[in-house]
Amino acid sequence: MSELRTPQAGDDQAPDIDVVALLMRQHGDIRNLFDEVEQSRGEERRDAFRRLVRLLAVHETAEEEVVHPFVRRAVEGGEQVVRDRLAEEKSAKETLAALDDMDTDDPKFMPRLMQLRTEVQEHARAEERYEFAHIRRSTDVTNLAAMAKAVKAAEAMAPTRPHPGVESATANVALGPVAALMDRTKDAVRKAMGKS
Repeated sequence: MSELRTPQAGDDQAPDIDVVALLMRQHGDIRNLFDEVEQSRGEERRDAFRRLVRLLAVHETAEEEVVHPFVRRAVEGGEQVVRDRLAEEKSAKETLAALDDMDTDDPKFMPRLMQLRTEVQEHARAEERYEFAHIRRSTDVTNLAAMAKAVKAAEAMAPTRPHPGVESATANVALGPVAALMDRTKDAVRKAMGKS
């Protein structure tokens, strides 16, 4: 069985001097993991899907805790931009949670995965257009670097599974540590039982 390894902020050893570049790299990692899940079978598919679930969960949590609050404060119309992204995130988390309960060999799995991929790609494009571009224009290199470090810190403590309904920094602070501990316990049990 392979070690469950999921890319997180900074794993590629690129300098974390720009939160937008960091999150864009993760969007690429997410696309690559979707490809890997689609192209693999059996245990390899299960491993790739586990990594995808983990990356999506920690990535969205970090955006909810770092990116969205900044956009609300610094971008004109930011409150509506964030509301739209949170609605997309909730929908994707619901689909991901349903998939997480399925076996990757289930005939219904791949059609649901394709639905999720479409939702996630549309969400990523909206983030890149309505949040990331404005973040880069709204702040200086020092703040971009500080936000990148904050994303790394948020990901280190984030839940590793989707939790629909927890799409805000406040909810993540209140529920995130408990959910993260529970998720990491489930991950350890799965690994110990050979079910990564």
